[in-house]
Amino acid sequence: MVSSPDLELKEITTQVISCTRCPRLVDWREQVSLDPPSRYKGQAYWAKPVPGWGDPSARLLIVGLAPAAHGGNRTGRIFTGDRSGDWLFRALHKAGFANQPQSTSRDDGLELFDCYIAAAVRCAPPMNKPLTAERDNCLPFLVQELAALSRVKVIVALGGFAWNVVLKVIGPPSPRPRFGHGASVAVGGRTLIGSFHPSQQNTFTGKLTESAFDDIFSSVDRLLKPGLKGTEDG
Repeated sequence: MVSSPDLELKEITTQVISCTRCPRLVDWREQVSLDPPSRYKGQAYWAKPVPGWGDPSARLLIVGLAPAAHGGNRTGRIFTGDRSGDWLFRALHKAGFANQPQSTSRDDGLELFDCYIAAAVRCAPPMNKPLTAERDNCLPFLVQELAALSRVKVIVALGGFAWNVVLKVIGPPSPRPRFGHGASVAVGGRTLIGSFHPSQQNTFTGKLTESAFDDIFSSVDRLLKPGLKGTEDG
């Protein structure tokens, strides 16, 4: 029998995929699919909004910025098929939240345990920079996901953009907490943790190291104990 969170998340997924609220993003996601770089020539691009995915009973929610033009916009799954995903799933696998350290396609066998991944904006934006109106058009999807993911105790925001979106959705405490790598704040009955985004801009420059990224999920693991991944708390 399909559980209520499953049904709710499937309904949200349907809404996300069919969304055309932002003409600029619709044009861009489709444009990049028509002229891909040589390494992706001949591949069929998803070229639609990218829904969240993962364990409907998750206690960990990860929120990124938006799909990459040739990552999630190509594969149809957030953080799949790009360098940021390589970093994220390696760390999640090491921490026990994923069954494998790579994510290359929607049918690659990857499973998430006690973890759900979403993006603040669901379409790939030009220059990786969504407009304020585009961000706001996507906010209801995250609101609905948080309502469906009733067991979420920890939210990891990958980057300052995602941090601010989560605070906007949940309602920030006063004074408003500042983003930083490893920043942590209790908000809305949950713990919000900030992490530098595992983008090449941060990983190639050494701003984000593997050990610093692993530390984020070690903190998550400590917060979720004594409950075990995939089980009821207790």
